[in-house]
Amino acid sequence: MSFFIKEMIKNKLRRLTPDEILHYSGEYGFSITRTQAEQIVNYLRASSPDPFNQADRDRFMRELANITDPKTAAAAQQLMDEVIKSYGMEHLF
Repeated sequence: MSFFIKEMIKNKLRRLTPDEILHYSGEYGFSITRTQAEQIVNYLRASSPDPFNQADRDRFMRELANITDPKTAAAAQQLMDEVIKSYGMEHLF
């Protein structure tokens, strides 16, 4: 079952759109521009980071800090950690 869940999450990351990122940023209190959302999508599609691999997550967070700013990247990391914990998925990460 965990393989299926992992593949669903990876697939969702590859298919995110700038509009979805802007929607989620507003929903979770992040302030980003359309250009930044497009850069994030471009990075995700070009790099296909594995969210279940610590090195890939670290690399993505550094790139997110470059695209936005370190404060936004830190808040995104905190949100990701909270979501993982709230769904009881720590064992996957």
